[in-house]
Amino acid sequence: MAEQENQAKSGLAIAGLVLGIVAIAGSFVPIINNLSFFIALVGAVLAIIALVGALRGKHGAKGMSIAGVVICVLSMVIVLATQSAFKAALDSAKTGGGSSSPVSTSQAEDAPGDSSAVDSKDDKAEEADFSNMGVGQSVDLKNGLSITVNSAEPGPDQYDGTHTVRVSVTYTNNGSSNESFNIFDWKAVDENGVEKGSTYVMDDGDRLESGKLNPGGTVTGNVYFEGDPVKVLYYSNLLQTESQVAWNIK
Repeated sequence: MAEQENQAKSGLAIAGLVLGIVAIAGSFVPIINNLSFFIALVGAVLAIIALVGALRGKHGAKGMSIAGVVICVLSMVIVLATQSAFKAALDSAKTGGGSSSPVSTSQAEDAPGDSSAVDSKDDKAEEADFSNMGVGQSVDLKNGLSITVNSAEPGPDQYDGTHTVRVSVTYTNNGSSNESFNIFDWKAVDENGVEKGSTYVMDDGDRLESGKLNPGGTVTGNVYFEGDPVKVLYYSNLLQTESQVAWNIK
């Protein structure tokens, strides 16, 4: 009887761990991760039951139980973070892509008291190329956001040894209404022209999250990319198919 109970408790630990692995595999995919959340929730319950049994000495699967709990909880956190970012991106898309078009860079200045200088600046801004800006340079969007790439430096290696690049970005809301920001605004291009989205790494807590930025507000965070990108691109929303704003980081 005791052996059967041990096997049952150990089976719960295995089930919790397996469900956690399945859940975390789909936790980054919007919509699909709704199912991942419930899978992780069930896995966490099973793993906790197994952990309680292990702590009472009923079986020896303590390590597996703890791993199951950790992975399941991590999966649920990733799901919530991803859904929040996805919602923010959809909200941004609803405001219209035109409002997020580039207006000017931070280096452009008007001549005091000269209205013709304002017209000239707007005309030049429409024709300007914002696809080859340098690190440290800002771009002002029509919706009032000012976007800056502050720095690009080596980031922590992934578990499989893959190198990453840490890109620090800043949003400043100079407009009159709330504007969205999130990690899905950013993509990177390598020297072969391959464009990829950001990646998830364990960092020091300065990772760019998602949310709303009030008028006058500013937020800075890190975005991570695998490999050796040469350029980072800003997309105003998930429906935008081509970026008008990019920074050379090499």
